[in-house]
Amino acid sequence: MDDADYGRPIAEDSIRFERLLPGPIERVWAFLTESDKRGQWLAPGAMEPRAGSAFTLHFHNTELTPDRTPPSERFRRYDGSFTTHHQVLRCEPPHVLAWTWGGGNEAPSEVTFELSKAGDQVRLVVTHRRLADDDTMVNVASGWHTHLTVLEGVLEGRRPAPFWPTFERLEEEYRCHIMSPHS
Repeated sequence: MDDADYGRPIAEDSIRFERLLPGPIERVWAFLTESDKRGQWLAPGAMEPRAGSAFTLHFHNTELTPDRTPPSERFRRYDGSFTTHHQVLRCEPPHVLAWTWGGGNEAPSEVTFELSKAGDQVRLVVTHRRLADDDTMVNVASGWHTHLTVLEGVLEGRRPAPFWPTFERLEEEYRCHIMSPHS
């Protein structure tokens, strides 16, 4: 895996990922906004792509890849399906989509997807802001990195690595990197 694939902390509470994906830009936009396409790499859930609309995502992470290796005991509670609630904050097709993430006991964080043409490819920049603490940053970084790796595989027509083993390896790598005093 290329070092450039790793998320980079850009502030104490924010991390940014960048990927070059096969285009055209409208195709990648569809994988962000259309439930059936988003369900192939992140989670399905009908979304009205306009600021202010509320939507839910229905996660089944184990089912995202052909190899259905279950998670270790530590992540077993996420092995089945779970639903999260979000609100679209910004929608500028086919270039910018932002929505809330999480909530529950804390203020929701925010994730922004930015798409731009890069030759015959599409540059996708994902920025997740307002992360509560280092543990949340590590979890979010590992999750986005894994999901974006699945998205790349889907768009490139290749078989992605199993979700949970990938996530757990990345979680350990991000824990060492993000939690290290020299990062």
